Amino acid sequence: VQLQASGGGLVQAGGSLRLSCAASERTFSSYGMAWFRQSPGKEREFVAGISWSGATYYVDSVKGRFTISRENAALTVYLQVNNLNPEDTAVYYCAQDRSVFSTRRKTRQDEYGVWGQGTLVTVSS
Repeated sequence: VQLQASGGGLVQAGGSLRLSCAASERTFSSYGMAWFRQSPGKEREFVAGISWSGATYYVDSVKGRFTISRENAALTVYLQVNNLNPEDTAVYYCAQDRSVFSTRRKTRQDEYGVWGQGTLVTVSS
């Protein structure tokens, strides 16, 4: 399976973007998905996850501003990012769970087996 992330760009503080991640196989609907991000000089961190059944969970710093969703018919997971601030500047990566039909919340990178190439979000102040 391959994941293709898109939707990043340059935005002013307070702005919004919609990130997309398209999968290449119909088994997509059986897997949990997540978004991670990596800022310059920092470790990659978990941002948001969505189970195969649609349950969502977030890191505290983005709760109320970011929304993860999925459209199985389109083999796509989205990340709506609102009220952006310069600290959100990062390369955003989508990832697919290693296990099918898991309902456990997964925030570690090693729990995900397939990664997209990343899309850059730059927030200017």
